[in-house]
Amino acid sequence: MTENSDTPDGTAPGTPGSGAEPTGASATAPGPQPEPIRFFGTTWVAHDGSYGLRRAGAAAGSLAAAAASCFVLRFAYQGLQIADVGSFVGLLVVLMFAICSAVAFRKTWEGFSRRPADPAREDALRGLKTIGFIGSLLAYFFRTFTEAPGEKLRREEYEAAQARFAKRRSSRAGNPAARKVTKAKKPRRK
Repeated sequence: MTENSDTPDGTAPGTPGSGAEPTGASATAPGPQPEPIRFFGTTWVAHDGSYGLRRAGAAAGSLAAAAASCFVLRFAYQGLQIADVGSFVGLLVVLMFAICSAVAFRKTWEGFSRRPADPAREDALRGLKTIGFIGSLLAYFFRTFTEAPGEKLRREEYEAAQARFAKRRSSRAGNPAARKVTKAKKPRRK
């Protein structure tokens, strides 16, 4: 979320030099700009630009990816059985993927509604979330039934930024350059 209409390179969003194409009138308006969501861009703001199709596609894609991942993990488990590593190791592998998937689901689901309090801890959990990628895919799948994943969080931040911007803008007295300059009266000498 940006507080003003400038991008880091100093060009306004939607201008030819900014690398971003305008997505409606709000993209070039002064003030805070909406943060894009992966696969959705900024269509979540007004639910335009085939937003419903994108949600359906994201749901189908994440479910298909989760199913394909389970299929691949099944082959890996069969490889362990063929290698005859024992039932204990097989049980540990299943438990590892189940626990990591549950933790990844929970952390991904929480990430849709709030920003992480400790980014360093999130970085430490990145490996665990990678192992439990099926949980993350399932969280993404279930979240697309209600909204674009992360839409509620970004909408709250965007509306708060708009309110701050409007408050700052309304508290100004106007354009200082347009004010009349009043000359102070000089006392006359006798």
